[in-house]
Amino acid sequence: MNPNALANNPIIVISLIFLGFILLELAVGCFRQPRGQRRDVLIEIIGSSLLLGVTFPLVMGLTNVALGHWLPDWRGALAGLPFVAGFALFLLFDDMTQYWWHRLSHKVPFLYSLHRAHHSAPYMSIRIVYRNNSFYYLLMPGIWFSAALIYLGLSEVYYVYLIIKMSVIFSAHSSVAWDEKLYRIPALRPLMWLLERSISTPATHSAHHGLNAEDGVTNYKGNFGNLLFFWDVLFGSAKITRRRPEQFGIENLKPVSWQHEVFWPLVRQPVVQAEPEETAKELAQ
Repeated sequence: MNPNALANNPIIVISLIFLGFILLELAVGCFRQPRGQRRDVLIEIIGSSLLLGVTFPLVMGLTNVALGHWLPDWRGALAGLPFVAGFALFLLFDDMTQYWWHRLSHKVPFLYSLHRAHHSAPYMSIRIVYRNNSFYYLLMPGIWFSAALIYLGLSEVYYVYLIIKMSVIFSAHSSVAWDEKLYRIPALRPLMWLLERSISTPATHSAHHGLNAEDGVTNYKGNFGNLLFFWDVLFGSAKITRRRPEQFGIENLKPVSWQHEVFWPLVRQPVVQAEPEETAKELAQ
């Protein structure tokens, strides 16, 4: 199978990288989380399946059909663009817009209701990478922009970009703290200083998932970066401690059903203890 074919169907690439990190966590015995519950497993399996099997192909297909109808002459218009320029376009239109979408999701109650599933897990793991409401990714601008850039002829660039981005995101969510030991090597200090300000690492991203804002590590109102942590540095939302929180989750979380977290607002918990919007407002205060 050639790279261009994979780029037009990136689910194959994503699945292989995802499987690799699952095997890594299984190898070190931290894939099965001790505090995990049945509801967590359902949220993670259904959320991931919907994104990879429905949302992503749907966005790619709709974008291709729409642009093919309205802008037929633009198909492949950027095919001759230098690789570095094409890669930069994905960083701007996919990764930077995702940073702002993520940051906005922690400010706007409606969007946080679509994102709270990602933070309600009491652990860090490859399992939670796609743990989100079914509508969260459908509304994410970066996926639509990426589909448009592919239509414009940057599919081969996207193939490389996707491998790099998914590898970084998966490693940042993984329970395997690969950066921890590297911090202890004196010769690597300059490199690690640069690396942790460039891409998301287990230390910087786990801080975004911390439970207690008073622990000196947690920064759930920052550290929003996905591939590039540089966006946090540039836009003033970075917190670097080189440590991981001891606990993960959402402070003062009011439990809701897995159906509520995955399918809200179409499905609402019959007995609501607190609306998701209220939880979001608490976090934003």
